[in-house]
Amino acid sequence: MRAAVLHETGQDKLEVLDDVEAVGFGPGKVRIRIRATGLCHSDISAMNGVLPQPAPFVPGHEGAGEIIDVGDGVGGLKQGDRVLLCWLPACGICPSCKRGQTELCLAGFLNAGTPNFRRPGGDVFGFAGTGTFTEEVVVDAACAVPIPDDVPFDIAALIGCGVTTGLGAAINTADVEAGSSVAVIGCGGVGISAIQGARLKGAAQIVAVDPVATRREAALRFGATEAVSPDELGDAKQRITAGEGFDYVFEVVGKSATARTAYETTRRGGTLCIVGAGAMDDFLQLNMFELFFDEKRILPSMYGGGDVLTSYERAIALWRAGRIDLEGLITHRVPLAEINDALAQMRTGEALRTCIEI
Repeated sequence: MRAAVLHETGQDKLEVLDDVEAVGFGPGKVRIRIRATGLCHSDISAMNGVLPQPAPFVPGHEGAGEIIDVGDGVGGLKQGDRVLLCWLPACGICPSCKRGQTELCLAGFLNAGTPNFRRPGGDVFGFAGTGTFTEEVVVDAACAVPIPDDVPFDIAALIGCGVTTGLGAAINTADVEAGSSVAVIGCGGVGISAIQGARLKGAAQIVAVDPVATRREAALRFGATEAVSPDELGDAKQRITAGEGFDYVFEVVGKSATARTAYETTRRGGTLCIVGAGAMDDFLQLNMFELFFDEKRILPSMYGGGDVLTSYERAIALWRAGRIDLEGLITHRVPLAEINDALAQMRTGEALRTCIEI
């Protein structure tokens, strides 16, 4: 079986191998034939060590495909079902699940420490307990979410992470108010989805901020009212808000420097929403006076800040109704053999989302 493997954390290229075996099938598990998977920036963050993940591992967590085998005790799924992969399934019994905060369930993270694959040289892990840069993967049944027949695999894959994360940040976490002003810092696939979420909620001004010109141009097509480079953000703040700051600012980069800029760009009493996944040793500094005096709400958003199954259904309904554009997010398509080209496209900012077709 073919899969793209990162041998050691810190390497910048993957090796596509033919000697990988999906392991762990048994009771409560399903085997999935991957048909399409998106490249998310979190995959690169895991490769370079920003996000913790045992190596060697198969990256990828934004995938969709068909069930080819079902283990004992699995209900509601059968061979041939079309599914997307949920990398953060809810267990339903932990304190977070019982409080209704299923996006904070840790059960899925525990899967990251169990090997999903094997090579002649030893065990191989799957990123975030999945690992979708492969032809087949074995996962807990809760990770396989059925999708309607009219949803293409590439669209379903995007809903499995980036779209749900960005839309949910605007709709669930920040709950953007109609008529408000919004700035989104970082306009890849997740940032563009946050822009679409803010537009759906009725924001009057949506300023997209990104250093890459093609991403700024794309943001305008997806609902941004204006797009600026980072060094133009101060001027936009002055011009649009008379220097007061935006009602909502979304940080979708995952770095303390951009989070600090986002904080300073948020008006007093406004909302800063942290969407980007950053490193454990990258600290955001705030002084106690400004924290008290400015009364800015700082809201982290984990996987869209809501029940992911509900969020999937909402995204599909909005896509069907033409209220959000998901096809347009896919700017590049490559076969698994060209996965390193996809990595280069993301690192340079050339791609919003690259679909790896398997």
